Amino acid sequence: MDDEIIKDGKFRYIEKGEGTPIIILHGLMGGLSNFHGVTDHFPKKGYKVLVPELPIYDMPMLKTNVKNFAKYLEKFIEFKGLKDVILLGNSLGGHIGLLHTKLYPEMVKALVITGSSGLYESAMGDGYPKRGDYEFIKKKAQDVFYDPEVATKEIVDEVYATVNDRMKLVKTLAIAKSAIRHNMSTDLPTMHTPTCIIWGENDTVTPPDVAELFHELLPDSNLFWIKECGHAPMMEHPEEFNSILEKWLQERNF
Repeated sequence: MDDEIIKDGKFRYIEKGEGTPIIILHGLMGGLSNFHGVTDHFPKKGYKVLVPELPIYDMPMLKTNVKNFAKYLEKFIEFKGLKDVILLGNSLGGHIGLLHTKLYPEMVKALVITGSSGLYESAMGDGYPKRGDYEFIKKKAQDVFYDPEVATKEIVDEVYATVNDRMKLVKTLAIAKSAIRHNMSTDLPTMHTPTCIIWGENDTVTPPDVAELFHELLPDSNLFWIKECGHAPMMEHPEEFNSILEKWLQERNF
């Protein structure tokens, strides 16, 4: 990761640029580097991009759930003195963004979700996780993407290390269960925050019909597809992802 991580109080985050704040929310197995394309592009376009490190493995076990991550995000926004933020979340990060928007609608100007949980996700498939089986973990990591080559050795190593750390594994499974339990289908129709939905046509974790359902349930949403793309469009097709998002932000005057 080239971007310097700032340690400030109890928060660790990346911050680049000046202007309208875009807060990026990473997923369960996703590091801050997954959003390199976004953190490189948008600061040049008049946005302040912030990527807080979510306390996925630092919360007490009983507090390891989607709601407490949404509250943590609110504390970060207050700490930074931000308002009218744009939240951009992938996978679990999208779910945290959605729930934060429901809890604190006055803070959020716009929401961007990609491969988001909150309605349905295939939580790592059936056989997950086989600890100690590197090839199995590698295959699982590759399945997240349309192009398996995107799952670099670095990414596979990181997932493998997480799965083989007993405490991290227990918390990973707790969060995955919390995400499944915290279904937002009844909340979404009441949420009027403008939402940009960007989805990979070949996402197997949160399949395309999940994106359709988000679009149907969220009153003010636009849905965009990226071809030959899996669960993490901002990693597989960063230029196309940025282009879609930038155009949407312009059209909405954000």
